[in-house]
Amino acid sequence: MTGEYAVLDGAKALALPTKKGQSMTIKKTRGSDLIWESLDDQGEVWFRSTISLLDFSAIATSDEQVSKKLQKMLKSCVRLNSEFLSKWNGFKVETQLEFPRNWGLGSSSTLVHALAEWAEVHPLMLCYKCSNGSGYDVACAGAEGPIVFQSDAESVSYTPIEFNPSFKNNLFFLHLGKKQDSESQVEFYLKKAKNRKNLVKEINAITEKMMVVKTLDEFEALICSHEDLLSQCLGVPKIKTQFPDYWGCIKSLGAWGGDFALVTSTQSFEDTKKYFSEKGLDTLIAFEEMVL
Repeated sequence: MTGEYAVLDGAKALALPTKKGQSMTIKKTRGSDLIWESLDDQGEVWFRSTISLLDFSAIATSDEQVSKKLQKMLKSCVRLNSEFLSKWNGFKVETQLEFPRNWGLGSSSTLVHALAEWAEVHPLMLCYKCSNGSGYDVACAGAEGPIVFQSDAESVSYTPIEFNPSFKNNLFFLHLGKKQDSESQVEFYLKKAKNRKNLVKEINAITEKMMVVKTLDEFEALICSHEDLLSQCLGVPKIKTQFPDYWGCIKSLGAWGGDFALVTSTQSFEDTKKYFSEKGLDTLIAFEEMVL
């Protein structure tokens, strides 16, 4: 909700876990390999791989790139817990997404959290072994409700908070039809962003106000200020410029230009959905339907 990009420099991020996530089931097998299958929200297999438990090489795989990421996660689990996968038992692992793959709701972060639980390691330690992200999304994967996440060179904290605004019926999530690569967006921010120390200070102030905001007007002012700050820092146009005649506010979420955006509206869900459908964007989800 707040703190995208700036969370990498220690800004406080208000983060909302989603109701839909990813499950993982594990069964022992008679073999000595790890057989992996990933299912999408329709129950169709989108990735499969057989991985040797001797050296974590891929014996067979349907996607070399995805397999390499999985192998890296498994190796990191073992580095954090040498007892993990040390018995040479074979396993059949199946993951099941509860949302479409192109939604960008955390297929990687929920996988990191699930693997950490299986390996009995801390999810954030595994996250930092595997990616250059802040870890807020992995913290969300294990959260039961909204959190404020903050990470700096010395510590990481994530605190449960109450975020149940009286105007939640005026808040919607719009799928933009694109999926951003988080790793490349982190690199983009670290190379291109300007005045990052001041950005953190300003974002922290917005996050603090966001936690206690009472009215839709105040909330809209905060998200507009947030968009202005990030746009100036990144040198990237605000998403609202793509919808100049829209009556409400629009805020990017996560990596700019992809996945979901937050939309405010004083008009009905039907009218709001119609507006964006006419722009070719057909997925609009109510706040209470999305947020855990």
